[in-house]
Formats: sequence, structure tokens, C-alpha cells
Amino acid sequence: MATDQRSRSPLEAKKMKKEDEDGDRSDQDLVVDDSNDAVGASSSSSRPGKTTSNGSASGSLATNGNRSPKENGGVSECGGKKDPHSPNSARSTPASIGKKDDKALSASPGVGQAKMSPPVSKALAGLGYPFPDGIPPPGVFNGFRPPIPGAIDPARPLPPGLVGGKPAYSFLVNGEGQPRPVPFPADALMGPGIPRNARKINTLPHGDVVCAVTMSNPTKYVYTGGKGCVKVWDISQPGSKSPVSQLECLQRDNYIRSIKLLPDGRTLIVGGEASTISIWDLASPTPRIKAEMTSSAPACYALAISPDSKVCFSCCSDGNIAVWDLHNQTLVRQFQGHTDGASCIDISADGTKLWTGGLDNTVRSWDLREGRQLQQHDFSSQIFCLGYCPTGDWLAVGMESSNVEVLHCSKPDKYQLHLHDSCVLSLKFANCGKWFVSTGKDNLLNAWRTPYGASIFQSKEESSVLSCDISSDDKYIVTGSGDKKATVYEIIY
Repeated sequence: MATDQRSRSPLEAKKMKKEDEDGDRSDQDLVVDDSNDAVGASSSSSRPGKTTSNGSASGSLATNGNRSPKENGGVSECGGKKDPHSPNSARSTPASIGKKDDKALSASPGVGQAKMSPPVSKALAGLGYPFPDGIPPPGVFNGFRPPIPGAIDPARPLPPGLVGGKPAYSFLVNGEGQPRPVPFPADALMGPGIPRNARKINTLPHGDVVCAVTMSNPTKYVYTGGKGCVKVWDISQPGSKSPVSQLECLQRDNYIRSIKLLPDGRTLIVGGEASTISIWDLASPTPRIKAEMTSSAPACYALAISPDSKVCFSCCSDGNIAVWDLHNQTLVRQFQGHTDGASCIDISADGTKLWTGGLDNTVRSWDLREGRQLQQHDFSSQIFCLGYCPTGDWLAVGMESSNVEVLHCSKPDKYQLHLHDSCVLSLKFANCGKWFVSTGKDNLLNAWRTPYGASIFQSKEESSVLSCDISSDDKYIVTGSGDKKATVYEIIY
């Protein structure tokens, strides 16, 4: 695919700067306007590379605070323009009821409007705030009071700015769009399968901005996708700084956008800034391309694989969702609905439902048995990433506006989470379904409790974090960043 600026698709223009005069993009320019990371730098007192836990001893649990959510018209550093936050995005609507006007979907409502906040008294009245003598009712450990003296475990301190009594970051938004701070349950940060923290154990010097990552099962290899190639790393060898192989996938100046490893570990699917999706045979003595699938769209932004490994779904820059037969490498169907580029995708564990997000500010669900759209969720911000909970019911969505929203698949209520300070660029659920992670242009890796978003831990990297994956055993996280490397974390329980 040609690298001329005129041929770039909407997401590439959104996430890429213009090329420098010498023809090379800088190492931090994959995400919109990385020239000023002041927002991310000033918003967290965590040092780059430091992971902080939001857990605590049994006496003082997760805190939420009392800040009102960001409202329409808030200014974001993402893209250098006013940012359409979406605290009042519409309820989901069946596809048969009708859709918003396409022009309305692509607009940016809220620009120039005054920042609004729900009245504190109304928002907190139902939660018993302020609490008598500063002690909350049983089960309401949401940070609306100073921490109980001596109750916080020093070994697991709360991140700066998230200690009890400070701004809330998790809100429950009802069907009428009214937000209220979430009272976290007593076991928010405890119990089987809930991490305590994450520890950085390896850095993989890819050499280009790492836009896509994935891990093998069992966790032995990490695959990093950058400009024109995928590199394979053996992380079972401590301190290894060289890839064991390199797969030349696209033209050298075109970025890999998504890589998916089939469960057998023998086949890798690669898509990016090209009309061609390549299928790699990893079982041969030297990895080789065994087939290619060519789309009519100039770029593929995201990939998903059916649970039986027979079908591949690709998010196309023209808004279509292409459905590929992996055995015959043929296009068998296209889902049409997004009016701008389709940016992200996930599939339900039973393989019957597909979720897609787009630059048209919508999230859509599709019935894979009947081949039709089921629901449409409308927002006032572009959708950059999403993930469907493996255990069902919940869909987490990361937005250009910096919000993470957790939608219920059949109810209008949703959770809205505010710990990112810029675009949310990637998101992944743990396989147990009890927690998920998101990453952003603010250099942060955030781990959240499903579905209400209690902060489990947070890590500050040195550049925008563009991609992430969680190992199938929920023991490791890998991230890809704008400073040309991938980082491997061990999850501590």
C-alpha cells in the first residue's frame, strides 16, 4: 500500500502525524499529536515505569471519591481539539427501530458548551454523604471520607489522588443519563482471581512504535507488531533483548494494526495499513506466509477470530466488517452499518455475537447466526477500543474522549470510568472476566474491576500505550508503546 498522505484512512489520519521532511515518522507520533504530553504527565504523580496498587487491607477498601463526571464540551489534548465527552450517550436501540442521521453520528456535539456537573447534594444524598463521624454505612467503601487511621496497608498504598475523600472516578449512569458515584462492594479488591498489583519483568526493544501485541498459550512467546513487520520474542529466556524471528508482513512504512494467534499456536493472522491480511505458518522451520486475503478497503484496523478458529473478522477502514473463511481464504460476508472506519472488534465466547466500534461514534452488535445487526449504542465520541467480558453481560468501551464505559448487554444502565486523561487506545478483559485493563495516550495502564471499575492497579509508562494483551492464564500483561518497545508485566495475586 502506498504511504502517500492522501491515501491514508480516517483512523490513520487520526492516529498518525504527517511524515517528517526526511520521510520518517517520529517514535511517538502514532497517536494523535504526541507533541505535548503535559496532560498525562501532570495528571499522575506516579513516576514513569512505576506501578501503583489501589488495593488495601481488609479494613479500608477501594475508594471512589466525589468528583462529577466530565461533561460535553470538555477539552482534551487528544487531537488538539475540543473533545466530545459522553456522559449522556443514548440507550442502545434495536437496529429495526431506526438509526440516527449519519451526519449526526459523525458530528462532535458539545463543543463550546459549558462544563456541567450534577448537584453534589443530589448525587450523594442517596449514599449517606457526609457520613456521621466520617464513617460510611456498611458495604459503602467508596472514598467519600478520609481513610480510617491505621486501616490502609502500607504495602499496598492507594495511588496519589485516589485516597479516600478525593475525586470520584466511577459513576453509574442510568437510562436517563443521570450519573451518580458508585459505592464499591466490600469485596471489590479481594477474592480469588483479583490481582493485587503488576510487576514489570521484561522490556522488548522492538525498534518501532508497537501498535499491536499478543501472547502465545502457554505464555512463552510475545508477538509485537510495528512498522512493516512482526517480531517474535521468547520471554521464557530471562533478559533476552533480541527477537527469535521477524515476519516481514507489509511494506516497510506501513504499520501493523492487529495480530491474532490461533489457539493451536501454529497460525498468526496479521492486518494493518494494507488491503491484504496475511496468514502465517509458524510451525514451519522458518515462519512463512501460507495465504493472503485481499479486501476492497485500503486498511484493516482490528481483527477477531471465532472460537472454533474457522472464521476471521476484520474491521475495515471503509466501515465494513469483513467475514473471512480461514480454510479457503475467501470473503463470505460483509456487515455494513458503520458510516466511518470500523476501529475495534470482539466476539462473544460462544461465537454467536460480534461487537464492533467505529469512528462514527457508535458501537454495534451483530447476530452471527442470522447475519444482521442487533443493537446500536450512540455516543458523542469516537470509539477506539472495546472488549466483551468472557463471562458475558458486559462490554467495556474505550473512547477518544478519555472515558471508559462499561455497558450491560441488555439493560440501559452503564458505568462510566474516569482515570484516563486522554484517548483510550486499547482494552482487554482477563479471561476470568473479573477484571480488565485499558491503556491510553496519557501513558497509563489501568486495571479495573468488572463491571463497576474499582481501580486495582495503575502503571505509568514513558510514552503513549497503544496496545495490550493478557495471557490466557491471566498471569501476564504485555503492552506496546510509542517509545518503540513492548513491556511485559507479571500479575501479582
